[in-house]
Amino acid sequence: MARPIKETPILFGSDARRFEERMQNPPKVSPEKRAQIRQSYEAGIKMLVK
Repeated sequence: MARPIKETPILFGSDARRFEERMQNPPKVSPEKRAQIRQSYEAGIKMLVK
C-alpha cells in the first residue's frame, strides 16, 4: 500500500523571500556543466532501461 504524503512545510520571513528570489532568478549554469549533467542523466537512464 502507498504511504500518505506528508504536508509540505510552509516558509516564512527571510526563508520565504530567499526562496522566492531564487525561483525568480535561478542560478546560471555554464554550457560545460549543462553537458556534464545531461551526460550523467543519459547514463542513468541507460542503466534503468536495460
